[in-house]
Amino acid sequence: MAVGDVPMLVRVYRNVSPGRDTWLSTKGPLSEEIAALVDAPQVVDRWPLRGPLSGLLSTLSEMRSEWVFAIAGDAPFVDAAFIDRLEAHVTPQYDAIVPMHDENTKRIEPLASLYRRDAFLREGMPVLLGGDGALRLVIDRLRARFVPVRDDRAFANVNTPDDYAKIREALT
Repeated sequence: MAVGDVPMLVRVYRNVSPGRDTWLSTKGPLSEEIAALVDAPQVVDRWPLRGPLSGLLSTLSEMRSEWVFAIAGDAPFVDAAFIDRLEAHVTPQYDAIVPMHDENTKRIEPLASLYRRDAFLREGMPVLLGGDGALRLVIDRLRARFVPVRDDRAFANVNTPDDYAKIREALT
């Protein structure tokens, strides 16, 4: 999928990568077109078809940063300022900084969150090996700080053709 002439993944990469060590978790090699636009190490998922948790575990096992921001490749409105707002909540007592839509619904965004890399690896692997790939189960095992984010646009992503049409319209 492309917005204008830029593939969605490339837009997300450009939004979050300035000034940051950025890695990509992939299901396989990127197309030449996309790879030419993205200057980042790529880690192919070791456990294909197991969902985002397996991709995160594969990539985090290669990285060395203490904190890692995980973002879905189809979230074109998340940017460096969003990451900065989450980073303001990082303290030694937390292993995850997780945005939530509001305190009443407790709806969270695991694929727009900051994770302490070693804690995520330690707690994520048993969840994956236990047969479940739910990121929420990993977050439940971490010392998480939930941060209300009132900008629902930041969480827009592309799951359907209708989602794609709405995002294309918003970005043009």
